[in-house]
Amino acid sequence: MDNKAQLKIEGNKGYFYIEEAGKQEAKMTFVFAGEDKIIIDHTEVNPGNNGKGFGKMMVMKAVDFAREKGIKILPLCPFAKSVFDKTPEIRDVL
Repeated sequence: MDNKAQLKIEGNKGYFYIEEAGKQEAKMTFVFAGEDKIIIDHTEVNPGNNGKGFGKMMVMKAVDFAREKGIKILPLCPFAKSVFDKTPEIRDVL
């Protein structure tokens, strides 16, 4: 059980995901918008994983990625936007 958000990039898009016992249990997709921004467009957590914090873990991984690369995040996904709304300390990447 690794429960650590991971990142996969495929061309101009990618996703953050969480695996448990070798199975992908959560996924948050994004697309690159130019050189300096990603747009988070969808977050999905498999049934049975509610309350485990997977969604927020993936948003925090996206924040770390944005800070590392010096880029911004546009959270079009309502879930990701709600995490940004509730967490002032990560708004520097908006």
